[in-house]
Amino acid sequence: MQALQSQFWAVRDYLSPVLKESKFKEHGRITPEEFVAAGDFLVYKFPVWEKGEASKARDFLPADKQYLVTRGVPCLRRATSLAYTDADEDAERLLSFGDSSAGGEADEWVETHAGRTTNSDSAANPGVIDDIPDLDGDDHGLAAGVSNVSLGGVGEETPHLDDIPDMEEDDLEEKDEATASKPPAVLDATSNAEVAKGNLLQVRTYDVMITYDKYYQTPRVWLIGYDENGTPLTPSQIFQDISADHAHKTVTIEPFIHSASLQAASVHPCKHASVMKKVIERMNNSVVAEQLSRKKGGSPNKDSSSSKKKWPFTRKASGSGKDDKTATGEDDEVEGMRVDFYLVVFLKFIASIVPTIEVDSTTAF
Repeated sequence: MQALQSQFWAVRDYLSPVLKESKFKEHGRITPEEFVAAGDFLVYKFPVWEKGEASKARDFLPADKQYLVTRGVPCLRRATSLAYTDADEDAERLLSFGDSSAGGEADEWVETHAGRTTNSDSAANPGVIDDIPDLDGDDHGLAAGVSNVSLGGVGEETPHLDDIPDMEEDDLEEKDEATASKPPAVLDATSNAEVAKGNLLQVRTYDVMITYDKYYQTPRVWLIGYDENGTPLTPSQIFQDISADHAHKTVTIEPFIHSASLQAASVHPCKHASVMKKVIERMNNSVVAEQLSRKKGGSPNKDSSSSKKKWPFTRKASGSGKDDKTATGEDDEVEGMRVDFYLVVFLKFIASIVPTIEVDSTTAF
């Protein structure tokens, strides 16, 4: 059934027309040219990404820019460790920081797992330290103990240096077994296999690829996993790193479109356009407000929500972008969010689907 479905998707993708008009702000979809531009920006800003070599090239993309790949992405935990139960929801409590008595609004945060206790001692939980006994009042006993300490040989005559016998190094090496050379230890052949079963953290790694889906007109993510020994993961092992809400539904094992034999886990792009549209709309509104403030020669209002965060998804307004009309009906021409940043935002969206795999290398951006 899976093979038949993959064949149907391949035919559907082949017959789909290539998007020519930019729709990334209106519908969340991008053209192949915009995918290439966003990929060039991602590779330039974050060198962990590079252009992959494709054995099966798509004719609507440049031969050397078929897809993007980053290798060795760590996966430190399994998805089950992030499971959120009803007990965890009951353990939440609201924390307030700041002084709200002066009329200002205090920051409020939700503390999760408030009732969870740690059983073992660690650096964050050092445990209970017993009281150290007080030495006050024991001065006389301490002085008496020090007075009874004998340094030995205080009244004896110091021997002359010539009377001290010489120490023969050769004789010492022959009699001292502690200094005798020992044969190198031979490791058991099975010891290497047992190392990962100890206290070492078993880290999986993933190769993450981003391709362009012609039917959905959005990027598509592919995952190939490896264990700590570099052995490729089986499909069941890969699904251990995918949340139960997305495993076998949003994320499935399919043939990689740029290879004739490679199988990889794919995040299905059927909902990518709608989600990206919402995210881009929210970010674009903040970018437009900031550009209008710069164009008028003023600074954004410090109390406005748009000035709380400086968005990096823009440069100084140059008037060379598309016309973006503001809600107030002004005729100011602003560029808004550029399509170059599409994949930066896209990776943050994908990180919510596979939270244990650190696919988002743009967190500091």
